Amino acid sequence: MLTGVVAGAVFASPSVGSVLAAIRAVAQAGAAGILLIVKNYTGDRLNFGMALERARAEGADVRMVVVGDDCAFATPGKAGRRGICGTVLIHKVAGALAEAGASLDEIEKKVTAAAKVMGTLGLSLSPCSIPGSKPSFQLAEDEMELGLGIHGEAGVRRMKVLPADKAVETMLKHMTDQSNASHLSLTPGSSVVLVVNNLGGLSCLEMGIVAGAAVRSLENRGIRIARALVGSFMTALEMAGVSLTLMLVDEELVRLIDAKTTAMAWPNILAGPVTTRREEVPAPIEGPRKLQEETGTGPGTARVERVLQRVCSTLLDMQDKLNELDRGAGDGDCGHTHARAAQAIQEWMRSRPPPAAPAQLLSALADVLLEQMGGSSGVLYGLFLTAAARSLRGRSDFPAWADAMDAGIEAMQRYGGAAPGDRTMLDSLFAATQALHSLRSPGADPLQVLAAAVQRAEAAAEATRHMEAGAGRASYIRSSRLEQPDPGAVAVAAVLGAVLEGLRDPLGTPQ
Repeated sequence: MLTGVVAGAVFASPSVGSVLAAIRAVAQAGAAGILLIVKNYTGDRLNFGMALERARAEGADVRMVVVGDDCAFATPGKAGRRGICGTVLIHKVAGALAEAGASLDEIEKKVTAAAKVMGTLGLSLSPCSIPGSKPSFQLAEDEMELGLGIHGEAGVRRMKVLPADKAVETMLKHMTDQSNASHLSLTPGSSVVLVVNNLGGLSCLEMGIVAGAAVRSLENRGIRIARALVGSFMTALEMAGVSLTLMLVDEELVRLIDAKTTAMAWPNILAGPVTTRREEVPAPIEGPRKLQEETGTGPGTARVERVLQRVCSTLLDMQDKLNELDRGAGDGDCGHTHARAAQAIQEWMRSRPPPAAPAQLLSALADVLLEQMGGSSGVLYGLFLTAAARSLRGRSDFPAWADAMDAGIEAMQRYGGAAPGDRTMLDSLFAATQALHSLRSPGADPLQVLAAAVQRAEAAAEATRHMEAGAGRASYIRSSRLEQPDPGAVAVAAVLGAVLEGLRDPLGTPQ
């Protein structure tokens, strides 16, 4: 790639003296000619241009290519298009040509042509700040900025935050809009190199999501992605944003992009087109099908729906609270996990009436949670419901529910390894189960027993505030930092409370 690089202060062009010193160093090392690759900003053009004139006066063969790949401005001003991340591709092409022995004339001609078939656009969720200074601009939490440069300057359009697919589609539409004087002309069948560039503050996960969205969007336009590069190529300090670069390529340009380099940050790119479609993988053969679930629209089904809806709305309302509790002891996603379960149950109920038979109901709920909820909570709920359902087969009397709770607790302890007192969801569930043993007493009022179980569960959840964590992710945290109740225990108590409220509904009185 480059033989030399000249760095200025943060977001400032290097001085003429620094550029000239670099030119002299390269010339004295025996260079046959020198090409300056400059991003199109006034300070860079002036300082590099002045250094070029002085170097030529000293007898050096120096040329300069100014790169302007920014697609942000519909009507670029006198300064022209800014040079941003696409400049890195010009570095790569020029370096590969030089390594192959091309003349300075040939290199200048080919990189100039490549720069004309390239476009870049940035999008960010945050500004950046020069160390010791305030942010370069302000963005609300629900806003994103389109068309940024690489020096912290604001973009050309501010809009509400969009999902990744829609954000990428917005970027590509802006980049290829023919009414935009800075647009890049893309037609179906075109072959491109795609660069997904981290502006500094995004995670690898977020970069992968954006890259996937870009590939899908380009494929839908009939564009062939010859190569895709994902990483931090040209950042703007800690800006939480991304830029997309597209370069129209032929076989020669692809070979130059593929050429090996010792530049340590250049990625190990897959040497093959990204859009090569493989044959569809056949769907796996399903295992033995379960017995047909009994579904219907009678009073039992309506009661089940009311209870489940109450549980789902409770968990959705608690999402932020559970996340906050989980931040002190885990990874802050307990609310998200339970909300995902609630949404999955709601979607399941919209697709078909839930079975009224207890064993089939719990078994079906276990399937939904195991498939959709995720995390350790999803597996633990699935274990509990599966074991409880097995205990309820052919039974619907109240003592059967006490037996089912015991079976569920036993399965959770056998596979999860936790015990009461370990500061987990099991604390609330175990306390409620002990209270539900009263269902085995003749003449017991089920609602009164359940109300007592809810009280016991809530008290047990609150008691976890003062416990040492013996299992789960919280067990890795110092006990002095565990100042809030366990979120899983709080969630279990809330679920039981919602079941009680649903059953107390006059329309849902148990029969």
